[in-house]
Amino acid sequence: MSDARGGAPGGRGRRDDRGRQGPPRTGGASGGDTGRRRDERGRERGAARAEGRGHRSAAAPTDRRRGTDAARAAAFEVLREVDGSDSYANLVLPPLLRERGLSGRDAAFATELAYGTLRLRGRYDVVIELCAARTLDRIEPPVLDLLRMGVHQLLGMRVPAHAAVSETVGLARERTGVGSGQFVNAVLRAVGRESPETWLARVADHVDPAGTDAVARLAAVESHPVWVARALREALAGNGRDVDELVELMRADNTAPEVTLVARPGLVTAGDLVEQSRGAGRRGRWVETAVVLSGGDPGAVAAVREGLAGVQDEGSQLVALAFAQAPVAGRDERWLDLCAGPGGKSALLAALASGRGARLVANEVAPHRARLVERALVAVPADAVEEVRTGDGRVVGQDEPAAYDRVLVDAPCTGLGALRRRPEARWRRVPSDLAQLGALQRALLSSALDAVRPGGVVAYVTCSPHLAETQLVVKDVLRKRSDVEVLDAREPVRDVAGDDIPLGDRLDVQLWPHAHGTDAMFLTLLRRSG
Repeated sequence: MSDARGGAPGGRGRRDDRGRQGPPRTGGASGGDTGRRRDERGRERGAARAEGRGHRSAAAPTDRRRGTDAARAAAFEVLREVDGSDSYANLVLPPLLRERGLSGRDAAFATELAYGTLRLRGRYDVVIELCAARTLDRIEPPVLDLLRMGVHQLLGMRVPAHAAVSETVGLARERTGVGSGQFVNAVLRAVGRESPETWLARVADHVDPAGTDAVARLAAVESHPVWVARALREALAGNGRDVDELVELMRADNTAPEVTLVARPGLVTAGDLVEQSRGAGRRGRWVETAVVLSGGDPGAVAAVREGLAGVQDEGSQLVALAFAQAPVAGRDERWLDLCAGPGGKSALLAALASGRGARLVANEVAPHRARLVERALVAVPADAVEEVRTGDGRVVGQDEPAAYDRVLVDAPCTGLGALRRRPEARWRRVPSDLAQLGALQRALLSSALDAVRPGGVVAYVTCSPHLAETQLVVKDVLRKRSDVEVLDAREPVRDVAGDDIPLGDRLDVQLWPHAHGTDAMFLTLLRRSG
């Protein structure tokens, strides 16, 4: 059995610097020619030196190794972009991998190193502070990212300790200087002296020495800000779930999700996508449009390149399909996606609208995101899209009162429901964001209710389970209105996903990564009354 750092006992082979199994060692203490390779002190020498072919480097130790392999270098650049430019890893990494020509194992290694480091940053920062004997603010940001990368290789990946240290030190010497390389070397060697299990216990004890705050301990170990951990616990309780599920939920946030494709109805089928994926795809769990990829580049699937399919979480597909399934009274001809960027739900809805003789208006406030919507809609029949426009969703209800039969509000939110896919979001968001976002969410929902006609349906959707962004927003908006009926969102969700999908007792629907295998999407359905 290999150890926690991916090393293997003798006789089962060595692991290379990625943790991959190599050929077994030959010879041993009682066989082969190793006896002839021992010096006068009994130390074993390499074959080259024993035969007089070896030599010692004339360079100083700190000058012997600079740089590392392309995969580690790419992961480091992603971390620097995320930290220095507020970029998102899922937008930075794919083009970087293509630019560097990284694919297969190298691409997978770079992806896990970058995403895993971002997900578990909170845990690793405590480990680094304990080993560096200094606070994080006294460590230069690039050096801190290097340390986080090294710690992830030591504690979170099957990388041999010697490779994790030497490769990270080499990268440090190349990018941040010889002095920082020595510092990185010392810290990582200290980290490597303890097992991952030991470090988990030390992290928990460091943040809560008295052992009185279980949520704070869990937040540190599972690498979430404490305020996020407390909010997730409240969300579980507010949706009638056991608060003890918090451990599973946070671990699900730290598990790399598989890529999910959406087969846009009328353009391509899920069966076609499975066939085009060449063995890497399987049907989704809940909706007929979903195909899950076990690996590979989704851009290699022909239907994705042609816009017949796209990358979209199955939970996101489910709430859009349930919205389209909800019954409206009277005509059903004009639909509005109020916050359309980047276009995944718009493309799915437009494809559905095409089959029903309806038309979609896609509204997006940011011009660059509106262009992404146009790109997502490229393969949808033109008669299904009335317009892609740039505008403030908060005034649509005033400008176009009672003009639509269906309105989707996929509201901007903290994104706490998609931490599996955007791990850096947990470190960027702060509690004060909720007030600003909450005002926007309420204004958008109010506008949508004004824009839908009597008998029409509004869906309020967020990719966050936070009660302040979900139930409280709807409650506050409805308190000021007497012309809205709350529909049972569970019915159309079951119509789409089947009766086996686990749902709560509330009329709204909250999905969970640990319970449904999706992002934590929230859905409320509202009908405008006369």
